Amino acid sequence: MTMTTIPIREVAANKQIIVCIPAYNEGKTIGDIISKAKAFCTEVMVCDDGSTDNTSEVAKENGAIVLRNRNNRGYGKTLSILFKHAVLKNADIVITLDSDGQHDADQIPILLEPILRGEADIVIGSRFINKNDGKHVPLYRKYGIKAITKVTQIACGNKITDAQSGFRAYNYNALSKFHLSENGMAASTEILLEAGELNLTIREVPITIRYDVKNSSSHNPLINGIKVFSQGIKVFSHVMQYLSFKRPLLFYGLPGFIFLIISGYFLYDAVDLYSSKKFVSTNLIIISAGFSFLGIVLLATAAIIYTIISLFKSKLKNM
Repeated sequence: MTMTTIPIREVAANKQIIVCIPAYNEGKTIGDIISKAKAFCTEVMVCDDGSTDNTSEVAKENGAIVLRNRNNRGYGKTLSILFKHAVLKNADIVITLDSDGQHDADQIPILLEPILRGEADIVIGSRFINKNDGKHVPLYRKYGIKAITKVTQIACGNKITDAQSGFRAYNYNALSKFHLSENGMAASTEILLEAGELNLTIREVPITIRYDVKNSSSHNPLINGIKVFSQGIKVFSHVMQYLSFKRPLLFYGLPGFIFLIISGYFLYDAVDLYSSKKFVSTNLIIISAGFSFLGIVLLATAAIIYTIISLFKSKLKNM
């Protein structure tokens, strides 16, 4: 893959570019990552999420500013802490990447370019833009990520290809508006959902990821297959919660309308049966009434939640 050359040292002299790295027990790999990343930024900041190894010590020795959680609080919480500190430092651009060595810090300029050109608020490093890059992704991860990405696409209305990539770039406009509530890996999706709500511009660029790194997050296929499945369930649950409150007419109203159509179908069959054979089908009537009840309840719920949210937004604008 050809990398676009950017006069990154000149840019760094005029902008505050911070590389933020969430880390948990990555003492063996984090030193090299920091050393590479320092060539493309003004500062490297690591948040050690309660590691039991020497992650913090190695990070400090390699010149990173280290924040530390006493206990393991999760990827989302760690990311939120890094973002808050970056905002306090008035960072113009923040780059996030994993600490296990899978992301190549030499590809940071690829993520920076769309933001430097003013083309994006958020840039995602995608492993699925180039087909050759996607071939190296283990199957259990590929299908899991694609499923999560599809659900995220529906929720945020953006045709992204890699919703779970942790290799991203954010400008200050995006960074200062995020209010993450998810502590786990679902935070990656939460960011995209918030970005859609805030009308932030998202771009994707092709990156490569190493899957041959020892002790990486995907080194054990069986264990990590379970993790991907568990992560997918959490992300799906978060997206459903988002849709239920942010888009109640879609989440409740559409199923309600469909149920009423189904109810009408069974009612039509019941009336037709009575008209032709003078037979009253209790089963058809009960099924029709059941679907009708569900449809009315869902439509009423959609209307109530939509009204409450509209009133709340109106009050916020007038405050």
